[in-house]
Amino acid sequence: QVQLVESGGGLVQAGGSLRLSCAASGRTFSSYAMGWFRQAPGKEREFVGIITRSGGNPNYADSVKGRFTISRDNAKNTVYLQMNSLKPEDTAVYYCAARGVYSTNYDYWGQGTQVTVSS
Repeated sequence: QVQLVESGGGLVQAGGSLRLSCAASGRTFSSYAMGWFRQAPGKEREFVGIITRSGGNPNYADSVKGRFTISRDNAKNTVYLQMNSLKPEDTAVYYCAARGVYSTNYDYWGQGTQVTVSS
């Protein structure tokens, strides 16, 4: 069982930056690829990006590529989402999720953290 807790959300002006953190419980954090998702009001959940178990080769949605960076610290059981050049359309609840080695879906989800970007 893995529990995920996001933090770092808030209100920021367009063009600003935020860094989200996702802290995981348990000793098997490094066994999971970690993804970030977001969901805006009235919209479906959207993939933001994913980082491998070792922290290499992050992949991003086109909508955030070049602005967002995912990293992880396996010693701290934490994954990060650095968000720069934020736009009002980035406003959403952001979720982290863990995907096991043999899983095709994400096994565990956090509760989400709100990010609001004002114009």
